[in-house]
Amino acid sequence: MVSRRSFTVDVPGMPPRIVALPVRTPLVRPGDDLPDLVARCVRGIAQPGDVVCVAETAVAIAQGRALAAPYIRPSRLARMLARRAGSYSTVCQPESMQLVLESAGTLKVLAAAAAGAAGRLIGRRGDFYRILGPEVAEIDGYTGTMPPYDTHIVLGPKEPQQTAARLAQACGCAVCIVDANDLGKAEVLGASPGVNEAAVRACLLHNPAGNADEQTPLVVLKYRPQRGSPPHAVFLAA
Repeated sequence: MVSRRSFTVDVPGMPPRIVALPVRTPLVRPGDDLPDLVARCVRGIAQPGDVVCVAETAVAIAQGRALAAPYIRPSRLARMLARRAGSYSTVCQPESMQLVLESAGTLKVLAAAAAGAAGRLIGRRGDFYRILGPEVAEIDGYTGTMPPYDTHIVLGPKEPQQTAARLAQACGCAVCIVDANDLGKAEVLGASPGVNEAAVRACLLHNPAGNADEQTPLVVLKYRPQRGSPPHAVFLAA
């Protein structure tokens, strides 16, 4: 079902009449058959030439990568580092930082934290995540996830490129797995073959899926030119 929230996408350098349609889904649960769920939800909405954008959190939850925060025991170091992270950081909760320490190793995390602090002194942000890599950047703390996962830490999805290809086969159109937020940031973590990832990223900068409890982890991007206008392969890679 298409959400009542839909958006005309106005991006400089791209043709008019692109729309982003948020699509509601059932609550995604660990072990769900995600290709079947996504295909059912976009049936009659998405068509060949469209791109179905799937939130990385939904993919990760279906893959069983949501960990209940009460079962994570943060160390003193994790608590200290989390307090020094920005309030919008995905590792501002001690439980998230503990997972980062376990994944990347204490020495590497300390080096990244020092580089991040030094970068902020000169007005540069993001060094912490650049050093530790995308797996750390994709961790979602429990403040950015709807119930019942608002008490969970959600790791990044496994094999996003291959997963996007499987979803595309089920949907009959292009698919991207994306990470977008209300801070004007959007990333494509995985895409089915032939997708113009830069165009998709630009269309998601205003985060049409929302960051609250909309329950719309799918967004269908459509380009519908006016009758008589020449076709434009907006979402196809050159």
